[in-house]
Amino acid sequence: MVVVIGEEIDHVRLITLNRPKQLNAISPELISLLASYLEKWEIDDKAELIIIKGAGRAFCAGGDLRVFYDGKKKKDSCLEVVYRYYWLCHHIETYKKTQVALVHGISMGGGAALMVPMKFSVVTEKTVFATPEASFGFHTDCGFSYSHSCLPGHLGEFLALTGARLNGKELVAAGLATHFVSSEKIVELEKRLISLNSGDENAVRSVIEEFSSEVKPDEDSILNKQSVIDECFSKNSIEEIIKSLEAEANKEGNGWIATVLKGMKRTSPTALKIVLRSVRDGRNETLSECLKKEFRLTMNILRSTISEDMYEGIRALTVDKDNAPKWDPPSLDKVDDGKLDLVFQPFEKNLELQIPESEACRWAGKYENSAYAFQIGQYKTAWVLLVSELDATL
Repeated sequence: MVVVIGEEIDHVRLITLNRPKQLNAISPELISLLASYLEKWEIDDKAELIIIKGAGRAFCAGGDLRVFYDGKKKKDSCLEVVYRYYWLCHHIETYKKTQVALVHGISMGGGAALMVPMKFSVVTEKTVFATPEASFGFHTDCGFSYSHSCLPGHLGEFLALTGARLNGKELVAAGLATHFVSSEKIVELEKRLISLNSGDENAVRSVIEEFSSEVKPDEDSILNKQSVIDECFSKNSIEEIIKSLEAEANKEGNGWIATVLKGMKRTSPTALKIVLRSVRDGRNETLSECLKKEFRLTMNILRSTISEDMYEGIRALTVDKDNAPKWDPPSLDKVDDGKLDLVFQPFEKNLELQIPESEACRWAGKYENSAYAFQIGQYKTAWVLLVSELDATL
């Protein structure tokens, strides 16, 4: 099965993420094909409008956690897929052609990086968004330490630390999507956009607005708790955030906080501290700086530089499915803040994520031209020479 279908329809380019049984989860092949199409079409004068959608009941459920888990057996086996996707996230966010994401269904974690940065992101009543990485010992990645830091008040910290879900109405209200369209109209909208045959932003907006509805969050929406969220999640540490939540939980109308506290107390203490620091740092970082930082964090987490919590979290969630992770260290007071500095430290310059700084070389910095690929090439050459020498002596 082709995991990404790319169609060229006059001036329109249609991308379909096609791993429906896996909820269109990100895989190495999916990233490779997606990057190839986007680069080709950005420099194609005939391509004006890019539409992206997911096959089946999901838009994109994010990274394939089993790929990460199995990667533990071999050092840096996931390095290439991580490098390629974070590099691609920058290009998606800064893409030169008009993009429309038709987000019908699940859009979580790294999968939402194909939704939030788009010029137009259309959601429905069946859209479900979350950044739940901390819950399995990971961190908020794929540019979301940047996106979340730009949200109103301290909503970004709340979403990153709790993995709270937002529906379509809430996404529009929070500024994470641009339009709400009823699911029964989404197919017709796609047809209209294709027949428009233009990437003119005003024309595209007008078509979408013909189908979209003005919406506001439901009365019990978490977005209506913004004042409490800002009060609690503005604190300087996870310990202070939890203490503030516990104090607010005793007040009338704050019954929803009990679920938030339960979730945070079950989350990896190390991951919580990494996520808070990353999103807070994002307030003073550019998108490029955030992606480079997230690349360092991901590689250090995959390498178990200070903790194996991600592997334990994935084991409990998707492998053994006992939902009983044993975090190490098991509590916030046992996390060595000095060790946290290790996972944030910059790599040597040639080992950083290579995001191009000039428009003239916009598509430079690819994995195959990186120091990592060069190192692997050297290892392979050395191995071939060694085998040849052994054969010659036999």
